[in-house]
Amino acid sequence: MTVATLSDVLSKAKENKYAVAGLVVLGWEDARCYAETAEDLGLPIILQAGPGCRANTPVPILGKMFRYLAEKSSQPIVCHLDHGYSKEECIEGMESGFTSVMFDGSKLSLSENIEKTHEIAELAHKNNISVEGEIGFVGYNEGAASQSTDPIEAKEFADKSNCDAMAISAGNVHLQTNTSSSIDTDAIEKIQSLTSIPLVLHGSSGIDHTLRRKLASTTNVCKFNIGTELRKTFGDNLRKKMDQNPNIYDRIQLINLPLQELKTVTKTVIENITKF
Repeated sequence: MTVATLSDVLSKAKENKYAVAGLVVLGWEDARCYAETAEDLGLPIILQAGPGCRANTPVPILGKMFRYLAEKSSQPIVCHLDHGYSKEECIEGMESGFTSVMFDGSKLSLSENIEKTHEIAELAHKNNISVEGEIGFVGYNEGAASQSTDPIEAKEFADKSNCDAMAISAGNVHLQTNTSSSIDTDAIEKIQSLTSIPLVLHGSSGIDHTLRRKLASTTNVCKFNIGTELRKTFGDNLRKKMDQNPNIYDRIQLINLPLQELKTVTKTVIENITKF
């Protein structure tokens, strides 16, 4: 059985100084591509269903899809519900086969974030499901600005929330299409000096590969969320290949056209932070 929890893969990553890729899924084609790439490499991955994915496909369907891919793989695959904004969303994920859920209470007060994350963690841990929490707000490219994580608050959150991994804001930004993030490594080092919990960086498409690798091998950042980089690869190549194949009209043929390019980029993403 290769269905894994977030704790399973991140505890090993932290101990052995590497990180695991949290790959943002939009549908069957990219999820299958990510699982096949992990199998080819012999490395673990985290399949992630965020709000955009869940708006298009019901959570129970995604849970079954992720579990199917994980059970067929010889490599550990985490089935992760990303950015659950309520207890109800997280419970639906737990009941639908996800082995890990993220409760995003980053817009709440510290005390309320701790209280709600702890409540969800208690429910999850009874069922051997991991919980990722978030402290500090990770902003969006051309959108809401980030609010950096305060190290003292991060320690309190890690100590009291009972979560298994903690997403932080240290210059990382969601939806960046270029590698222009300025990561505050001093802030990361301060946070990890106060708590030993595995750390997560959302918006890692904006972090260049060299820095990702350095952070993976020298800090407690054990999970990098990668979405925009992969979506852009898929979309750019789909557009190009559709132009090159004007006589193909079957949607299944069309949507499979960019998968080889997606697999190549996915391989680089995974290997860069996991294989040392």
